[in-house]
Amino acid sequence: MMIDVMPSSIEHIKAGKLRALAVTTATRSPALPDIPTLGDFVSGYEASGWTGLGAPKLTPPEIVGRLNQEINAGLADVKIKTRLADLGGTVFATSPTDFRKFIADEIEKWGKVIRAANIKPE
Repeated sequence: MMIDVMPSSIEHIKAGKLRALAVTTATRSPALPDIPTLGDFVSGYEASGWTGLGAPKLTPPEIVGRLNQEINAGLADVKIKTRLADLGGTVFATSPTDFRKFIADEIEKWGKVIRAANIKPE
C-alpha cells in the first residue's frame, strides 16, 4: 500500500495494474470518479498536492504581473487543461495575492497538524 500523487499513478490505475482505494482530496476526482475520498472513511481528512511558481521577494511587481498573466494564459489553453485533467490535476489559475493567501492557509493548516502530532525536526 502507498499514498502517491495521481499523475504518477493514474495510468497504472486505469490500466488495472494498481487498485486505488481512495483519493486524499476533499472531493472525488473527475479523473477517477468511482474512487471514494479518504474523508469518506476518516472524517475531515483532506490533503492534496499542488504545484505553483514563485519569484524572489523583491521581484518588481510588473514582472510578477506579467509572469502571472502568461502562466494563467497557458493554463487556460484547452490542450494543457485537458492534459492536466487526464493526469488528475485541477487548474488553479489565480492572482499573486490569492496564491500568497493560499500558501499562508496551507502553512497554517499543516502547522496545526505538525503541532498536534508533536513533530520535531531530526
